[in-house]
Amino acid sequence: MISDYSQRLIVQEVSPRDGLQIEPRWIETADKIALIDQLSLAGFSRIEAGSFVSPKAIPALRDGEEVFTGIKRQPGVIYVALVPNLKGAQRAVQAFADELNLVMSASQTHNRANMRMSCEQSLLAFGDVAAMARGTSLRLNGSIATTFGCPFEGSISEDRVCEIVEAYLELGMTGITLADTTGMANPRQVSRIVERVLTQVPASALTLHFHNTRGLGLCNVLAAYEAGARRFDASLGGLGGCPFAPGASGNICTEDLVNLCDEMGIETGIDLSLLLALSRTLPSLLGHELPGQVVKAGRNRDLHAVPADLIA
Repeated sequence: MISDYSQRLIVQEVSPRDGLQIEPRWIETADKIALIDQLSLAGFSRIEAGSFVSPKAIPALRDGEEVFTGIKRQPGVIYVALVPNLKGAQRAVQAFADELNLVMSASQTHNRANMRMSCEQSLLAFGDVAAMARGTSLRLNGSIATTFGCPFEGSISEDRVCEIVEAYLELGMTGITLADTTGMANPRQVSRIVERVLTQVPASALTLHFHNTRGLGLCNVLAAYEAGARRFDASLGGLGGCPFAPGASGNICTEDLVNLCDEMGIETGIDLSLLLALSRTLPSLLGHELPGQVVKAGRNRDLHAVPADLIA
């Protein structure tokens, strides 16, 4: 059934974590905090603000504690931290993260490249985190990387994805993210998997994480939305990519997604004008141009002056 586009689409902003983790230029802690503080004013209900992985693995985010303790938190905004294990989770809790995001790949090969351990070892480590969080208000989200395909192993069984969802739920995770780590998804595949996973979890607990590696990012958002998904990761300017996946270009662009929703009458509650202004500051901060389209072309309502020769 095609959606009537009447239900709100929730955007989780991931540029401070997933966006910056692959950047070669060191971004000062104060600049990261300033970026998050501006994003906090744009209408997001969820921001992935940083990670607590080994500084050797992701040196660009080695200042996680300083970032989380330095940001100005806005009421109603959930600040999420990526953690790989119990040690990372403990660091994140001490820095007052509201939610922990734990990531395991559906692909054994990618998980070994990304986490340096087997999927089974990752699940054991997640069990330690879940035990720590039990009985507290801490939220846990389980992400499944390479849900829609692995650059090393190729296609991933949909049954395999559903089995991991079930394992996450048994651990007590309250949120599930299906991640298209290298942009291998297509809309029909997305529809099938979303429909299956929504028989396991409600739409309020499911997030889709798409990359635009092959130009299908926003197409996949619409396919997932029409299949019943309502929450999506996106990154300001289209920043990001997995450092352990060949060819993984950036995430879907936040302002392009919000513009699409505005044009189609899908409510997001996000201030697009503020996003565009903030996106225009990124090239000077990062030292390179970004793939976002609306920031370059402008919105449909941004009309141009009639050529003078036509007026004459």
